[in-house]
Amino acid sequence: MTTKPDEPQQPARRRAPAGAAVLRQDVTEAIRAAVFEELAAVGYARMSIEGIARRAGVGKTAVYRRWRSKLHLVLDIVSALAVQGLPAPDTGSLEGDLRLLYEVTSRALRHPVASQIIPDLQAEAARNPEIADALQKALREGQDGVATGIVTAAAGRGELRPDIDRDLALDLISGPLYWRSVVIRSPKLPKGYLGSLARATAQALKAL
Repeated sequence: MTTKPDEPQQPARRRAPAGAAVLRQDVTEAIRAAVFEELAAVGYARMSIEGIARRAGVGKTAVYRRWRSKLHLVLDIVSALAVQGLPAPDTGSLEGDLRLLYEVTSRALRHPVASQIIPDLQAEAARNPEIADALQKALREGQDGVATGIVTAAAGRGELRPDIDRDLALDLISGPLYWRSVVIRSPKLPKGYLGSLARATAQALKAL
């Protein structure tokens, strides 16, 4: 049947192009979790898209539709750590904020998965500038964002000088625990260590 001249034309219904299925978030999260598990189990060098897909319970195509290589997959996940950051402490005192930061950071760094992944990625970063940049961004920005907030709040309360050397302050806050947990990988922190570290760091910051 032909359309009459005075009848309005109905707009054609648009069809989604072939292969343009929506990327399911639950599948994406399953792949992300599988990457952490695979890194902890076999390390970056031996990690493969096949192993990630198998661990996530998906096909390789599902991984490649999201990331074009294992390098880009790891870079994306490591970079996302910088965005997530750490919860900002707000105890009302410099020493209290430092203590809470150290407790949260210590648990994160000593998690079995993190304790395997971070040293492995550090070794890989020595050979791969892209991983080095992403790892530095994740570790430094994630920690420094919170540490900067602690310093700013303490300066606002009058506990620290307003013109404190921020870079030196951030090194003092972040360095000792990272050294102990990641570099020398101390199997267990001594009793009362985090409280003593928070107290000593607060005193050091006030001396700057």
